[in-house]
Amino acid sequence: MKPPAVKYHDSLIQALRDPEEASGYLNAALEEGDKDLFLVALRNVIEAQGGMTRLARAAKLNRVSLYKMLGNNGNPGFESILKVLNAAGVRFQILPTKSHRKAA
Repeated sequence: MKPPAVKYHDSLIQALRDPEEASGYLNAALEEGDKDLFLVALRNVIEAQGGMTRLARAAKLNRVSLYKMLGNNGNPGFESILKVLNAAGVRFQILPTKSHRKAA
C-alpha cells in the first residue's frame, strides 16, 4: 500500500515555518516583479507563521485591515509590509542589482 501523498500546500506551509525558507521564498516572489505573486507568497508565509490573527497582533495591525491589504485587490503600504515581515521573522533588505555591482 502506498503512503498517503503529502499535499503541496501543506508541505509548503511546513517549510515556510523556517525563517530561512520563508525569506528565500519571499525573495523569489519579489524577484518576479509581480505584486500579486508577492502578496500570495506573503499570505503563505503568514499562514506558516501562525495565521492572520497572530501576525496582526504581532505587527500591531488590525486583523480585518491585514486581510484586506493582502487580499486580491489589496494595496498594502510600505510601512505595513515592513511590520508584517518583521512579525513573520524576516526583514526587508536592499541589495545592488548584478548589473550595477562594481567590477572587482
